[in-house]
Amino acid sequence: MLLQIALLYTLFRAVVGDDVDGLFKATTSNHTNNWAVLVSTSRFWFNYRHMSDTLALYRTVKRLGIPDSNIILMLADDVSCNPRNVFPGSVFQSVDHKLDLYGDDIEVDYRGYEVTVENFVRLLTGRLPADTPKSKRLQTDHRSNVLVYLAGHGGANFLKFQDAEEITADEIADSFEQMNQKKRYNELLFIIDTCEANTLYSKIYSKNIIAMGSSELGEKAYSYQNDYSVGLSLVDRYTHYTLEFMEKVRPGSKVTMKQLVNHYDANLLGSTPGVMAKNVDRPIDEMLVTDFFGSVQATRLTLATSKPLFANISTPQLSLPTAASLEIETTLFSQVTSYLSLLFFPPPGQATLVKLQHTNHLPHLPVYVAILLIAPFLYVFTL
Repeated sequence: MLLQIALLYTLFRAVVGDDVDGLFKATTSNHTNNWAVLVSTSRFWFNYRHMSDTLALYRTVKRLGIPDSNIILMLADDVSCNPRNVFPGSVFQSVDHKLDLYGDDIEVDYRGYEVTVENFVRLLTGRLPADTPKSKRLQTDHRSNVLVYLAGHGGANFLKFQDAEEITADEIADSFEQMNQKKRYNELLFIIDTCEANTLYSKIYSKNIIAMGSSELGEKAYSYQNDYSVGLSLVDRYTHYTLEFMEKVRPGSKVTMKQLVNHYDANLLGSTPGVMAKNVDRPIDEMLVTDFFGSVQATRLTLATSKPLFANISTPQLSLPTAASLEIETTLFSQVTSYLSLLFFPPPGQATLVKLQHTNHLPHLPVYVAILLIAPFLYVFTL
């Protein structure tokens, strides 16, 4: 066994060299599930746009693959059936009224007076009463990427909840730190659309949190346009341009968070959008928007056996290690098979050893392939 380990280690160092840190450096998200917490913190008819903002984000993350079971939606929910609504039972975010955001396929988890600071903090930190149903719980773990979106009225270092109470920047930061200590996320994207929004992420100190806001200290966040048939603005500018960008994104898209950040124009917003990514393991130009707005799709292949690999061979018996398991993403599996195909069957006129361009998902693919090919022979050799 020691000889096997020594030979494998020698092979590993021969191929990788001294760049061991580079081999394990995170260039892609290693999350296995996605969650979204979408909150409209306002109530009353004149705050129509905040409910519309939140429902539009809800539609977007569902379209990109996050199921309702992984979305926590918090709304006052007093707009669609308001007697002043000329489109009863409907909510729109565009003046053409083509897309009803309310519709039939919507699941509100916290409604009306359930949308409170206490419930929001308890949801994030997992400190809920024992009788809280599963639909009202954020069941994340250390492999979860979480999107937290807030829309409402705020100011310097605070955000109002239904004109009755406030949550402060310090409380938000401490809630995220509790999530961090409890290993309730892998990476977290925090988006806030309100006046002086960027002050609400100024106190965050936890790792692997990316925060984005619509306006700097002393700035207002403006609505996009008025709908004269409804009598109100239907959406906020920052959320409108976020949705405009996201409508071009499809599942599996390689669009990055850096591209989303660059999409915002301060002249169109009337305020200064901000972003904070100072304590993350990878830069935002390597983060995909679907890492947060979409749902990861992976295939888990598990090999577990305590029997010989070849039952008809008596001596020596070749077997896999007991309960050996491999967890491989679909993309990784396809990359390995593609590389082996190029390695053994290169196109005419090209060298036998094909250099495969490193990808974000597997920066050292040849290393793993070489080890997988040679390891069985080393195992037999050392029996």
